Amino acid sequence: MTATTDTRIAALRTDPALALLHRSLDVYYGDPERDARMDAFYSRFVSSGDLVFDIGSHVGDHIASFRRLGARVIAVEPQPLCLRALRAIYADDDRVTLVDAACGALLGRTRLHVNSANPTVSTASPDFVRAAKGAGGWEGQVWDADIEVPVVTVDALIETYGVPTFTKIDVEGFEDEVLAGLSRPLPALSFEFTTIARAVADRCLDRLTALGFDGFDVAVGDDKSMTFRRWMPATDLATHLHDLPHAANSGDVYCVSGHPVATAES
Repeated sequence: MTATTDTRIAALRTDPALALLHRSLDVYYGDPERDARMDAFYSRFVSSGDLVFDIGSHVGDHIASFRRLGARVIAVEPQPLCLRALRAIYADDDRVTLVDAACGALLGRTRLHVNSANPTVSTASPDFVRAAKGAGGWEGQVWDADIEVPVVTVDALIETYGVPTFTKIDVEGFEDEVLAGLSRPLPALSFEFTTIARAVADRCLDRLTALGFDGFDVAVGDDKSMTFRRWMPATDLATHLHDLPHAANSGDVYCVSGHPVATAES
């Protein structure tokens, strides 16, 4: 992050119009140790000059990590408030392209269910909203607005921008729909899972296996540390996800095709 970017983030943290994002900006920016852990973790997938897709960018902390590693980033985000912040933070970075859309199975439009008080869990999946109702750890979460947003597919992004070296997918229970819009294996990607929507992870693993992905590992929570530190078959990873306690809540599954990196070391 440059001094100019730090100044912009500081201004966003005090902008009343972005009050609903102030907590996210505080959590995801300004922690050098967290930044260093992220960079070290993603360096196994991302090198200088690579192309990265960040699908579900929120306030862009992953964009920042990928940029520190020297990648060009295509950032896909449908929430107007988050886009306003991203445009401010990355205004002078011509290596970041913002795509104002959700990502899904087909080009078109969809309804985004917005959690105004906690925008990080806004989702295009009505099933996710239903699963959260009454679930432990999700008390008080309210999706209080719906907006119509455009939808792009991963295939369309590839056609426009090229084949990414790494793709991060974090879209709150809509990950299987994103992967339905991908028709080829990629070197590596990640998708978020939640314990309230384990069936979504099952569908993701089935889809990725059909596409030719053959190595899987998982990092639970926001801890950028692989669980197995080796690439597992999808069936073994699916069993592990089903055995996780509900309190594990969420994490990210990492997937590779052709084992482009030797291990999944933390």
